[in-house]
Amino acid sequence: MTRPRKFDLIVFDWDGTLFDSTALITRCIQAACADLGTAVPSDRDASYVIGMGLAEALQHAAPGLARERYPELGQRYRHHYIARQHEVVLFDGTVAMLRSLKARHHWLGVATGKSRRGLDEALSSVQLKGVFDATRTADETASKPDPQMLLELMREFGVEPERTLMVGDTTHDLQLAANAATAFVAVSYGAHEPEAFDAFAPLHLAHSMADLNAWLTRHA
Repeated sequence: MTRPRKFDLIVFDWDGTLFDSTALITRCIQAACADLGTAVPSDRDASYVIGMGLAEALQHAAPGLARERYPELGQRYRHHYIARQHEVVLFDGTVAMLRSLKARHHWLGVATGKSRRGLDEALSSVQLKGVFDATRTADETASKPDPQMLLELMREFGVEPERTLMVGDTTHDLQLAANAATAFVAVSYGAHEPEAFDAFAPLHLAHSMADLNAWLTRHA
């Protein structure tokens, strides 16, 4: 007998959760700061902002830069990222996990700090267009940890918070889920150190894509 679903809607963060892009984003933020002659953030500080919308992320990563220069910083970040985005791939096992969830008739979503253009390009590059039932990006709704992304996705499918699960690699993702009153699972292989998740008490802390897949198979 097939086990009943606990969650109807499963929403994933993108960078650092499904897409192995943490290191590249960190390096591109640092390179953009160097280009403008402002203080280059440490790896920890640069990776901390992953998951935020680009404008908020750059302001946090380069607090000493004059406000009027943030658009220029964003342009330099995009320049470096576009030049190297072909190097980034999905975490091994991601496609199999998503197919398994689709086979169990879960609705799948993405809530990301990327722009709409950036997410669409990434989905096309890894041939996942059409796999997700709905997605939200930081330039079309409120940025994390504001709950608007999740609230919109739940409203689109008529799913209640108790039937929704958020999966992410940052405290921004977990705070987003907490603000939307949904359950959440964290992964330790992304942008934030796993110790940062302790205060949120996620249902599970996955240490690999295989671990995440196994937990979702048993509990989602």
